Amino acid sequence: MHLEGLISDVLQEPGVAEEDFAQIDTARLIKKFLGGRSPKPPCVPKEIGFRGLPDLRTLPSWLSEEDVNYYASKFSQKGFTGGLNYYRCLDLNWELLAPWTGAQIKIPVKFMVGDLDITYHIPGIREYIQNGGFKKDVPGLQEVIVMEGVAHFINQEKADEVSSHIYDFIKQF
Repeated sequence: MHLEGLISDVLQEPGVAEEDFAQIDTARLIKKFLGGRSPKPPCVPKEIGFRGLPDLRTLPSWLSEEDVNYYASKFSQKGFTGGLNYYRCLDLNWELLAPWTGAQIKIPVKFMVGDLDITYHIPGIREYIQNGGFKKDVPGLQEVIVMEGVAHFINQEKADEVSSHIYDFIKQF
């Protein structure tokens, strides 16, 4: 299944997203990215670009105007190209990691994800995590935590809860 306008596809052509971003106030753009709460795949129709995506009406409790302004000041100085290049290298990453295809992660692992995280809603991912596929590839998996009402930025959205899970995991060693 391929979705037209999938954000990872839209970001592939160097300069295109950057040009679109340049037409949007950086703080407004940061709010669009950090405030997303929909588990649907992120799509950006070509005809409207990022400018046409809905604005965040109110900031989530974990994100302050001060935070937004800080991030915006940094991205205004350096631009978005460095971050966008991650998505542009997805195929290269697959090629570079090919020698480890089938390798298992055997060290102890605790996995946390938000139930609204878009990555958790990629077709087949929930089933892979919940029905044994993940445990097969990660034999050291001790626990999967699915945080309710939490999206992609779990460490910010539920900082205390995430810290508690990390602490509980680490103290076993």
